[in-house]
Amino acid sequence: MSATTSGTSGSKSGRKIVLWRHGQTAWNLERRFQGSTDIELTEAGVAQARRSARLLASLKPDAIVASDLRRAAATAAELAAVTGLSVAHDEALRETYAGEWQGLTHDEILGKYGEQYAAWKRGEPVRRGGGELETEVADRAAPVVLEHAGRLPEGGTLVVVSHGGTIRTTIGRLLGMESYYWEGLGGLSNCCWSVLGEGARGWRLLEHNAGTLPQPVLGDDD
Repeated sequence: MSATTSGTSGSKSGRKIVLWRHGQTAWNLERRFQGSTDIELTEAGVAQARRSARLLASLKPDAIVASDLRRAAATAAELAAVTGLSVAHDEALRETYAGEWQGLTHDEILGKYGEQYAAWKRGEPVRRGGGELETEVADRAAPVVLEHAGRLPEGGTLVVVSHGGTIRTTIGRLLGMESYYWEGLGGLSNCCWSVLGEGARGWRLLEHNAGTLPQPVLGDDD
């Protein structure tokens, strides 16, 4: 719960955190698990980022921080281009490292690691492919988000450009949810975002998977 309360300490109030998932990649279309593999955007992904950047610019963000993986960095660059803001890159915002799962399609994961996948879906702490636990992802990502949010002026807005799994675990941590329930937040479509607002008892989820008409969620944890 400390991450929740530390985000609202001091005299500042009314801050917002926009957690924005990167645009489409070829591996998203193939339902191939990316994890920390450095995959770039497709042309459609760049177009998604450009469109979403114009919408997010209307929020008049004060700061942008992004994963240093190319798909997130390129997405963030589109917002930087229309706002004039610089982008801080931090490897702590990378997607979950998933070891042997990385590069495999969804069907290949089910075929080779079916029991591990089922245990993860049951909410058990699983090192998918020998990689990170979801709580470890939150341990590295949430403090970075809170650090940058803490620099905002009163009523300021931070845009965090990251990945589906990392965003979900970070939201869960900032809301003070037990990790078992993080899966209940659902995934983000490419270039959609969630918004956290500062409330009297900590961060609140104001919007989730926003920014477009409903779309299928492709390659959620990457």
